[in-house]
Amino acid sequence: MSNPSDRKYHPEHTWAKVEGELARIGITDFAQEQLGDIVFVDLPSKGGRLTQGESFGTVESAKTVSDLIAPVSGEVVEVNSALDDDPETVNESPYENGWMVVVRIDNPGELDDLLSADAYEQVIEDE
Repeated sequence: MSNPSDRKYHPEHTWAKVEGELARIGITDFAQEQLGDIVFVDLPSKGGRLTQGESFGTVESAKTVSDLIAPVSGEVVEVNSALDDDPETVNESPYENGWMVVVRIDNPGELDDLLSADAYEQVIEDE
């Protein structure tokens, strides 16, 4: 699966899709492939805060537990509660149905720190 060009990417394998003053956030296809079958996702509650570059939750697979790294800072305005019952949705649809949270972006300038799809591809190739 290629990385959609309508998103910005954090080198720690998360993405942000900007929707006005909001950003929908999830993990990349590369990340879900590396993790394997996802069995649990621990996300912040609505009203929680994310800080760019810091952990905002975890994703657990049969192999390991990994931190989710925030691509942008902001207040959580929506959480994908469907992942509570169906965490494997992240494996099946990391860029659409497997999104994790929506945040109101604190500082739009942080988006400039993120990678384009092409630049993120280079990060993957270098790993």
